[in-house]
Amino acid sequence: MLTFWQHGYETTSIVDLTTAMGVTAPSLYSAFGDKKRLFLEAARLYAGDPEVMAGEIRGAPTAYDAANAMLTSAAIAFTGEATPKGCLLASATASGSAEARDVQGEIAGIRKSIAASLEARIHSDVANGALPGATDAAALAGLIMAVVQGMSVLARDGASRSSLLGIVSAALAAWPKADGACGCPDRDDG
Repeated sequence: MLTFWQHGYETTSIVDLTTAMGVTAPSLYSAFGDKKRLFLEAARLYAGDPEVMAGEIRGAPTAYDAANAMLTSAAIAFTGEATPKGCLLASATASGSAEARDVQGEIAGIRKSIAASLEARIHSDVANGALPGATDAAALAGLIMAVVQGMSVLARDGASRSSLLGIVSAALAAWPKADGACGCPDRDDG
């Protein structure tokens, strides 16, 4: 996983992988079939169980809390000391050839699943009055996903954890509230 994270899907060679894993090429092929299947397994390990993520989003007190947790966790993970900077899902497939489109599609599917869970949670808050009725749930979920992806790029460029956490605060300051005020709980600007 760390090798793909550091070098990207297409530029990581079988030699890179066997060296990192301490196995032979035949063992790698026997266990995973090919590099693509190994990468997709690594991506699933990184992303976690989509049902668990969906459950965490559904179980958050509000959609704001779910978004805050997602963004804060991303800022911390993207600046970890023991891992490459940024997000494996964003950096490993940011560019690629036509031959890697199916892999890019699989990764996009993971992101779409997370966005759909957040969008559903936002719809729930609209239905119960915690968010204004005019809230565009798809756009708001898309905003959070775009901030996550942007933070990944900034982390790869060397942004600090505190810088990313500042971005989290700035993004969440735009969160709508039922009365039209800012959704940020530590502001009282109405």
